[in-house]
Amino acid sequence: MDMQLVEVYIPNKRFESVYEKLQSFEAQSMWVSNESEDRKLVRILVKTKDVEDVLDYLEGVSGVVDGFETMLLPVRAYFSKETVNKAEEKEEEEKKKAADKEELLLRASRHELISNVEKSSNINLNYTMMIVLSAIVATVGFIKDSEAVVIGAMVIAPMIGPVIAIAFASILGDYKRLWKAFQASLFGVLIVIFILVTLGYFFNVDLKTTQYWARTEVSVSDIFLGIASGAAGALAFLNRLSGNLVGVMVAVALLPPTVAFGISIGEGLWGNAYGAFLLLMLNISSILLAAVSIFSIAGIRPVRWEEVQKANVSRPLSIVFVTLLVIILALTILFGQEV
Repeated sequence: MDMQLVEVYIPNKRFESVYEKLQSFEAQSMWVSNESEDRKLVRILVKTKDVEDVLDYLEGVSGVVDGFETMLLPVRAYFSKETVNKAEEKEEEEKKKAADKEELLLRASRHELISNVEKSSNINLNYTMMIVLSAIVATVGFIKDSEAVVIGAMVIAPMIGPVIAIAFASILGDYKRLWKAFQASLFGVLIVIFILVTLGYFFNVDLKTTQYWARTEVSVSDIFLGIASGAAGALAFLNRLSGNLVGVMVAVALLPPTVAFGISIGEGLWGNAYGAFLLLMLNISSILLAAVSIFSIAGIRPVRWEEVQKANVSRPLSIVFVTLLVIILALTILFGQEV
């Protein structure tokens, strides 16, 4: 049974009304304790699929009255006399409730996802060093024409977080987080380009390798790679799965063309640089399109009225904008091949 623990400190003057409302939610157990003269602590053991409803209510109340504090804690295990003796009965009830409240995609609560977005959008020394190291490893893989080394660079590259964060923030209409995620993503790409331009300019790099040339040619089929990568990244993000394997898939679409673009500029190979740049832009757009679509299907929505209004505008605009960008890039590729 996947459960989480919500702990909320409630001011005494609002306790009765808030506690009465909390009792209306689906909860496995609920405990109340006096933590001070001014506040009470309520612990609510809730199934993961019901956590967001509880948090949405507490978020709304906390924005009006001072003194509220809410925490969400993971529950590794839980059992009681009721759960041990009535496991089968509980399972049947859960199936019925799931049928009544079925979601298209299982996911963590919006509050947990926002917290992950914040972590993914931070530009710090660790993020910078990982980007630098991945660029160096990918370059060695290009020079040695080693697919294994290039894949190793993709494992290192932390490029999934900021791109997925851009899609998530655009769905919510959270322009502050969107700008922060965009800065982190752009920063990572520019670091890779800077390193490779410098390397290509000052050193004579042998670029007669299949690993390099494969990233300077682009076709419409690359759209499907980008869409698959973005969808996988979004699903992993929604379910709080490990980003390592999915990160490799996203890095396949982002890191190699970025490396090829930078080193082509450094060597003065402008035709190859154009192909690598087109591939990079096509992959980014496809990843964003898939991620935005997945988040929309998953029902990512804000709660507060003013945020809902922004999201209702931002969500369709982001889908239309990214879709048009993918179409324009696809047409550019098609007409370029005919010429």
